[in-house]
Amino acid sequence: MARTPLKAVIFDVGGVVVRSPFIAIARYEREHKIPVNYLNCSIVARGSDGAWQKFERGELELFPFYEAFSKDLSDTDNGNIWYQDYCKRKGLECPELPETLNVNGRELFGMMMRESAEYDPHMLKAIRHIRAAGKHKIIALTNNFSRTPATPIARSELEFLGWQDGATPNKLKALFDDFCDSSTLGTRKPEARFYLLACERNGIQPNEAVFLDDIGLNLKAAKKLGMETIHVPIGGTLVAVKSLEKKLDLDLTGEAKL
Repeated sequence: MARTPLKAVIFDVGGVVVRSPFIAIARYEREHKIPVNYLNCSIVARGSDGAWQKFERGELELFPFYEAFSKDLSDTDNGNIWYQDYCKRKGLECPELPETLNVNGRELFGMMMRESAEYDPHMLKAIRHIRAAGKHKIIALTNNFSRTPATPIARSELEFLGWQDGATPNKLKALFDDFCDSSTLGTRKPEARFYLLACERNGIQPNEAVFLDDIGLNLKAAKKLGMETIHVPIGGTLVAVKSLEKKLDLDLTGEAKL
């Protein structure tokens, strides 16, 4: 059976188009002697009711998010259980777990945002090639935080976060034909509704898109809907772009004729 022609490329932003915030989480864990991937396990295991998830859906303002995020990640009663389960699933020896934690949500989030301010050169070049070819829509599908807050954020706080040009700079949005932001649309990955809304807004079916993300759960949800998927691990953007080249039958790594 012939493959449905691809009409769109859907990009995650953090960890794909820009550097991964997970790099900052790993650094925070090292600096505070927290087991590797402990904090991310806590973020994910909270499910839809976690502070992180609520913030990405635009349900929490920035400063209440800091407080709730700190509380979530300092919860060792649940965090240790979730981390033990993680080690068991991965076949890892569980290290000594913390009796107490005092995670500073503001400090961690600031590290994550400053880390993810840098563009990935391979993805940036690929997007420019796709645009030059003019054959595919270029869509961002991002769990983000850019909903306009009810209370303006002080400039000093924006600078702390690296948000001098806003949580989502115009130069980033300009890379895409459509920018689907979880905090403004009220839904986030891996909720099926978010992917389907992106398709509806752009007049495509899920099987007419290829989706790039750094998180397995997000890719699994997209694949279930019929999208083609490409995993983008930390340090693996060039390999991912080469996979995208094959799917689109386009040169995405040479010099673009702009």
